[in-house]
Amino acid sequence: MKLIVLPCDGIGPEIVDASVQVLKAASERFGISLELDYEDLGFSSLEKYGVTVRDELLERSKAYDGIILGTQSHADYPSPEKGGRNVSAAYRIGLDLYANVRPARTRPFLQSNMREGRSMDLVIMREATEGFYPDRNMAKGWGEVMPSPDMALSTRKITRHCSERIARRAFELAMTRKKRVTAIHKANSFHMTDGLFLEAVRHVAKDFPEVKLDDLLVDASTAHLVKEPERFDVLVATNFYGDILSDLCSELSGSLGLAGSIMASDTNCCAQAQHGSAPTIAGMDKANPTSMILSVAMMMNWIGEKQGDENAKRAGRAMEAAVDHVLANPQTRTADIGGSMGCKAFAAAVAAAVATI
Repeated sequence: MKLIVLPCDGIGPEIVDASVQVLKAASERFGISLELDYEDLGFSSLEKYGVTVRDELLERSKAYDGIILGTQSHADYPSPEKGGRNVSAAYRIGLDLYANVRPARTRPFLQSNMREGRSMDLVIMREATEGFYPDRNMAKGWGEVMPSPDMALSTRKITRHCSERIARRAFELAMTRKKRVTAIHKANSFHMTDGLFLEAVRHVAKDFPEVKLDDLLVDASTAHLVKEPERFDVLVATNFYGDILSDLCSELSGSLGLAGSIMASDTNCCAQAQHGSAPTIAGMDKANPTSMILSVAMMMNWIGEKQGDENAKRAGRAMEAAVDHVLANPQTRTADIGGSMGCKAFAAAVAAAVATI
């Protein structure tokens, strides 16, 4: 199995190293031969090549079985004209990684941020290649303009093609879970754009008669997620809504640092932690690598499904189980969730647990 590893910025190198350590342990257990190629991305690429992500690297990344992508400090990059290209957007558009899959679940042994007695086990399927994002909704140019210093306009793009394919992935996933999909929208205000998205989801639903489809306004969904999260199984949403709701769900379930995430096309998969680069603690061994480890586990499951590789799926499941095994012990948690372990020690504990799960 050949993977490309892109540590990137802030705590990225630390949590990527942690996830690779756990991945190596799982691969050794299940007889997977790993080949890892490392490349510069983000600030290291900017310093070396004058741009945060190179076109040739994007093209080369397509040939790998999977991509491990560290965190990025987008807010600190120079302007795109000066080489500060948005790394996530470049990969999502360049490799057509349209499905941003973001699970959120509570764990009985960890404190959640929900009402007492409430639990959560859901997945947000977020379309990631269009929507209210200026860097990915135009063939040429930018999706935001300022006609005058006191006026700014932003353009939103929603297409039937992208709406239908993310909906199809959502229904396929729901078939393996509780067979329920909730479409998130604001069609009462965005009649054409969200109306088109909702129409596309309903069209796809006809191919999945076993799955129950309902829909919710995005503002109402936030209230229901707080009040009654158990009602949800798979939520499908356009880019902007999915981005916001996934952070909400992850934090409600315990912490943004506890949720994995992948970006996938029909042929490529990229593991990427849900959280940011946390530059203030970079290099201090304080980062929680859980999200990155779980993201790599999700990528292994994706590779296993696509390639019919049972050992890859076993490795992914073992990585996820090992994380829960370590988190279940209050003494083996990182400081952000009440423990005292550093990033390296936590990774070593999870890697050791993989052998016994």
